[in-house]
Amino acid sequence: MQSTFLLDIRQALARQPRATTEPFWIRGLLIGVALAFILLFLIAPLAAVFTQALAEGIGVYWSSLTDSDALASLRLTLLTAAIAVPCNLVFGVAASWAIAKFEFLGKSLLTTLIDLPFAVSPVISGLIYVLFFGMHGYLGPWLRAHDIEIIFAVPGIVLATMFVTFPFVARELIPLMQAQGTEDEEAALSLGASGWQTFWRVTLPNIKWGLLYGVILCNARAMGEFGAVSVISGHIRGLTNTMPLHVEILYNEYNFVGAFAVASLLTVVALITLVLKCFAEWKFKQDLSVERQEERWSI
Repeated sequence: MQSTFLLDIRQALARQPRATTEPFWIRGLLIGVALAFILLFLIAPLAAVFTQALAEGIGVYWSSLTDSDALASLRLTLLTAAIAVPCNLVFGVAASWAIAKFEFLGKSLLTTLIDLPFAVSPVISGLIYVLFFGMHGYLGPWLRAHDIEIIFAVPGIVLATMFVTFPFVARELIPLMQAQGTEDEEAALSLGASGWQTFWRVTLPNIKWGLLYGVILCNARAMGEFGAVSVISGHIRGLTNTMPLHVEILYNEYNFVGAFAVASLLTVVALITLVLKCFAEWKFKQDLSVERQEERWSI
């Protein structure tokens, strides 16, 4: 009786349509469209960047990269990312831990504010900083009286970059921490661990790959940010131009080889970011599969 019932179930499942039963030409068409889209909108532009950068030879390409203004833009871009990313890392972990692990007044407001840079144009965010810290802004006279430069200087560029990039770490960690729950932390606290020990030995190891994923995305956006930085930098060549701004200046001056040479550096950063992102996703999936196997064995 039981074998007949199982046979009926197998036959019913065999008769059900599956997603992989489409004709070969439909699957081939869908794959072809996807590959054509990737080739046209991803591979071709990347190839064009390096082709234009090397159009006049490796010597001109290298001289464009080692130009004093190009090196200054590279240093400023790295400095901005080196300040903005760690600050957003601390904020993202703290905000995610508070939102996912605790209940408090204003929790929904904090969650909404984290998404604010996604809703506001980067150009608008740059204008907001000009409104506050500019010469004729709310704090401009006080800053000028104390000889403090924010607008058209490195502090303004860092602030604008931090505003644009601060959701990335938090937005990666919040759903991850909410899915993990609070059981591990409660168990550690019940065994006598302090809050700091619980964070370092329980929470942080559980979120390490999601944290790395968020930091990678945050760093990529910080190095490639254009809109907010363009408004607040003043475009002072060799002083307040990041790499994207330097590319724009070279292109407007019809120095196409120099523009694409600097753009190729940003492209390399983007490709490295993509590789690291894939690695973080792969490690996260591996750890997740290991945890599920351990749960099955424990059951």
